[in-house]
Amino acid sequence: MTLTDSARTAADRALSVASDAALVAYQDAIATYSREKLKSIAMEGADGTPTMFIDIVIEDAIIAAATAAGANVLSEERGWVDVGSAVTLVVDPVDGSANAAAGIPLSCFSAAVVIDGEFTEAMTCWLHTGERWWASRAESAFRTSGCTSLPEAAVSMLRPHDRNRDAWWRVASTATRIRILSCSTLESVFVATGSTDAFLDAGSDTHRLMDIAAAVVLVESSGGAVIDAFDRPIEFGTDLTKRWSGIVAATPDLAHELRDAVQGVDRLAVTL
Repeated sequence: MTLTDSARTAADRALSVASDAALVAYQDAIATYSREKLKSIAMEGADGTPTMFIDIVIEDAIIAAATAAGANVLSEERGWVDVGSAVTLVVDPVDGSANAAAGIPLSCFSAAVVIDGEFTEAMTCWLHTGERWWASRAESAFRTSGCTSLPEAAVSMLRPHDRNRDAWWRVASTATRIRILSCSTLESVFVATGSTDAFLDAGSDTHRLMDIAAAVVLVESSGGAVIDAFDRPIEFGTDLTKRWSGIVAATPDLAHELRDAVQGVDRLAVTL
């Protein structure tokens, strides 16, 4: 797809101002409010989950900045904000809200640009440090580790639930190292930059679009793969009730091996 100059400029500006707004709002919130206030439940979000006060404060600043820059916004708390633009930001205002509210420095702003239904570029900003990672479909400064095998992989995962305990353990017992950071967008960045080999939701269907949209651009343009554990397409849509079990991996081979582990597929039996 060829982007017009006007669409490209609008997308770049929207990403930049939204990231700036998130960082300033985060710093102000941490300095102004108690941890009890930050983690208090303010409303039910558009995605049907409880919304912390810190989410609202930062999301409001992002929406104001992005819409003023001429972009629609799809965000987990307010939902679909349509200003009639050709450019949409799929935004996770504070990924790792519980971390941020508790003073644990593992939370991010993350957004992917959508034009004509396609993810075209993305940015993730580490709110504690201000460090940012940007890539487009055609350009990335990062490379994944290139790991192709689960037994050799360092893997980050969402915490296990009753509904996916067996799948979680199949992955955890095979990988060489396991981490749980509770910040999907940061864990995906670590895959894009080669710091870790994979990150996944091991079949619990917890991921919303904004949890993995930026990874589709950041990781795939850096040599990796982003798939769903049950082969559902990860694509743009405004229905925030949809869920995925995202797999973010250094290579397609590793992504598919993780998918098979989640599904309980015996890879040796399949090849015989």
